Amino acid sequence: MKPFITHTGLVAPLPVANIDTDQIIPKQFLKRIERTGFGQFLFYDWRFHEDGTPVEEFILNNKDYQGASILIAHNNFGCGSSREHAPWALLDYGFRAVIAPSFADIFYNNCFKNGMLPIVLKEEEINNLLSLSKEGPFEMTIDLEKQSLSVKGMLEYSFQTDPYRRKMLLEGLDDIGLTEKFNNEISAYEQKRELLFS
Repeated sequence: MKPFITHTGLVAPLPVANIDTDQIIPKQFLKRIERTGFGQFLFYDWRFHEDGTPVEEFILNNKDYQGASILIAHNNFGCGSSREHAPWALLDYGFRAVIAPSFADIFYNNCFKNGMLPIVLKEEEINNLLSLSKEGPFEMTIDLEKQSLSVKGMLEYSFQTDPYRRKMLLEGLDDIGLTEKFNNEISAYEQKRELLFS
């Protein structure tokens, strides 16, 4: 997993509350067995008309927001079913962080497990960032070590992340990667166990 230490990227505003996982990645695209390839279907029903042509007014179809890697939304982001495909789709599209006043618990946990940073800010702070986006596209720098985010010369906010999850992201570790750090100890234990029962 790619470590998350600092990240500077273009911000895409999506001022909608209760964005559920079926909106993030519709169910008809869940047949894939890989973790990759879901980005093309991200927000599919919002990005495309029934005939497959782009919905021009949707933010991700705006040429000024091509390459956006930070998403800002309203309350309860990632609600609905527990599909892990939702963070897969966001990551595959290119997002490294999602910022909202609150997240659905399962989606929130799945973000960390897949190397994406969910950031909780106060509603007032979210509204300030969304207001700023009305003036045009802007970049943001997120520093996970300092637990801060900033828009150069305009805004700076701090956020809190669980220390264990923060460490995992900083080191680029998922649960398997963490276990592999103890390969030597695991091998020694297995050898000792084999001697005991042989």
